Amino acid sequence: MMTQDDLFKNIIAHAKEYGFIFPSSEIYDGLSAVYDYGQNGVELKNNIRKYWWDSLVRMHDNIVGLDSAIFMHPKIWEASGHVAAFNDPLIDNKDSKKRYRADVLLEDYLARLEDKINKEVAKGQKRFGEQFEETKFRATNPNVLREQTKINQVQEKMIRALNENDLTGLRQLIIDCGIVCPVSGTRNWTEVRQFNLMFSTQLGSTGEGASQVFLRPETAQGIFVNFLNVQKSGRMKVPFGIAQTGKAFRNEIVARQFIFRMREFEQMEMQFFVKPGEEMKWYEYWKDMRLRWHLSLGLGGEMYRFHNHDKLAHYANAACDIEFQFPFGFKELEGIHSRTDYDLSRHEEFSGRKLRYFDPETNESYVPYVVETSIGLDRTFLAVLSASYREEELEDGEIRVVLSIPHILAPVKLGVFPLVKKDGLPEVAQQILKTLRLDHACLYDEKDSIGKRYRRMDAIGTPLCITVDHQTLEDNTVTIRDRDTMLQERVPVENLPGILDEKLNSRNWLGKLT
Repeated sequence: MMTQDDLFKNIIAHAKEYGFIFPSSEIYDGLSAVYDYGQNGVELKNNIRKYWWDSLVRMHDNIVGLDSAIFMHPKIWEASGHVAAFNDPLIDNKDSKKRYRADVLLEDYLARLEDKINKEVAKGQKRFGEQFEETKFRATNPNVLREQTKINQVQEKMIRALNENDLTGLRQLIIDCGIVCPVSGTRNWTEVRQFNLMFSTQLGSTGEGASQVFLRPETAQGIFVNFLNVQKSGRMKVPFGIAQTGKAFRNEIVARQFIFRMREFEQMEMQFFVKPGEEMKWYEYWKDMRLRWHLSLGLGGEMYRFHNHDKLAHYANAACDIEFQFPFGFKELEGIHSRTDYDLSRHEEFSGRKLRYFDPETNESYVPYVVETSIGLDRTFLAVLSASYREEELEDGEIRVVLSIPHILAPVKLGVFPLVKKDGLPEVAQQILKTLRLDHACLYDEKDSIGKRYRRMDAIGTPLCITVDHQTLEDNTVTIRDRDTMLQERVPVENLPGILDEKLNSRNWLGKLT
């Protein structure tokens, strides 16, 4: 049976082989934690971005879009707290010379304890069968209780150390837990120290005339500093939202797990401005709406869970993550945060400009509160890829690798093939292609056997394939093959636009969110 680690390695290899993701600068031996999106990857990425954008901006009268610059005035990052507080606690192993995030080492330790509990539960389930009561088992089994007590104690100490910036206490906790370096296997740790994650560069002429600026570590601040510009030019009334997608940059020392944690990545964020005192109502609303968006993709409800933040960011009064079950465990996919009025108030203070909303109905002026939804585009890409990847053994013993990518996200929606490269079949297929590609992303292929062409389409996640054969010349019908079931159906060519519209149109997906 394939392990999750083997599965993840297969997904990474598949992503490169079929043009989804390449290591950046590969002919120069690559650049750590930086990746390029290939011909199929860029299409999948664009489709994820569009589905997110349409679900918010197209489907809500009170949400509009923005595209702010990557370079911003350096005082913005002072106001936001990034200069002073955007740090990770790092620790080195003296023997391997490898550097780690102290909190990640502890989280991995807690995950191992959780795995022990899950294995104990699985053993109990196997032993007691239908009579098994998981809640009662977790509350009474001595092995489970022992491990859960450890988890609770370590979590409590870790949260306290992080909240109090107690770096000595964080190191001591790592030692007390007996955590070893994954490379050297030793516990020869340095002190923990803070490391700022922002990339800096020079703007303007070199030398004394140049000023230091930062590559933005998030896209949210571009929304906040444009709050009044958007509100006044769009005549927006609170509550309203501003959505933005774009690149962000973080100098991650511990970048790992393929595209899950990178130094250059893309975010999809929406800041929703609300009246003070109403933020918790909208926080719960957006928690529900964002989970519905994820579930609409059909990757499986069991793949998602909410995780409330133990340590709140300096700007938040409530925060949670939507976590996804990647091959390496449940990890953050999207954050929903109630940011209070922290951001606009800080920018008022540092800029000297008023960032207030005048409510004509109540005749009052106030700094709005903000509820944020922030999702990683690259992480969503990885979630779709890992949940869609399957290796199936067919009746003839052949292994079929298929990506069951949701139709709305698939890089290629439709494969169009002539059965053979002769007898006028390519010409008929090209004519059908010419019509259908106006509405759908299509791919034409006439090389190799039809079976091999189907396998190539399966491997990149193409939902449907149309094959033109000799019967087409007689009765103007073609075969439509379904990716997931591999079933084939004979249909008239004139019916294709209607059939494909029903199966592939985005309205069928966006309609789930209304």
